[in-house]
Amino acid sequence: MSIICGVPLLECVYCLACARWAWKRCLHTAGHDSETWGLASAEEFEPVPRLCRYILAVYEDDLRNPLWEPSEGYGIDPDWLLLKRTYEDTRGRAPPYILYVDHRHADIVLAIRGLNLAKESDYQMLLDNKLGRKKFDGGYVHNGLLKAAELVLESECEILKELVEKYPKYTLTFTGHSLGSGVAAMLALIAVQNKDKLANIDRNRIRCYAIAPARCMSLNLAVRYADVINSVVLQASS
Repeated sequence: MSIICGVPLLECVYCLACARWAWKRCLHTAGHDSETWGLASAEEFEPVPRLCRYILAVYEDDLRNPLWEPSEGYGIDPDWLLLKRTYEDTRGRAPPYILYVDHRHADIVLAIRGLNLAKESDYQMLLDNKLGRKKFDGGYVHNGLLKAAELVLESECEILKELVEKYPKYTLTFTGHSLGSGVAAMLALIAVQNKDKLANIDRNRIRCYAIAPARCMSLNLAVRYADVINSVVLQASS
């Protein structure tokens, strides 16, 4: 132990370094990460409130008789809702989701609900990961979320392909909140890499809006897919 005037020098340096890190961490918010970013245009932000309502609609058992509908409604026409998958349908291997054809906005939307605090399978999905475990297109992704996305795409590939072919001018949008946002982001990656399974859809027709996104991919992938994946974070959130 190094001692100068009775003071353990190395221990003091270590404690000061830890205190500095803790101080900076406590004061750090998401605003620091994005303070140099440009503002989103009204056109870029336009889909976000609408897609948030679609995600909330996943929580309803019956959209024709909703129990928790917001004052402005979900903005969904039940006749355009093609399917709704529950935990029973996915056997807990993916969060519940809906597939909705939004004819008003020329958009095919797959919306995924967020983390269910009462579902053990959701926690298992999140914990199914290890740093550097799963490689994807030259980067790394979250293993559990990727497996969930693969299950969803495998289950709905045929109907998505039919819709993409039937509506060639419609966009294909994957969206979700929290846990669901991670699955949506993985779906976007897989869709871009497997366009042949989706009627060779153009990359510029594939979109993802990840609301309060889970950390699910390495920085190089986030940069390379920034034209497809849009992350929406409340500025004041840490």
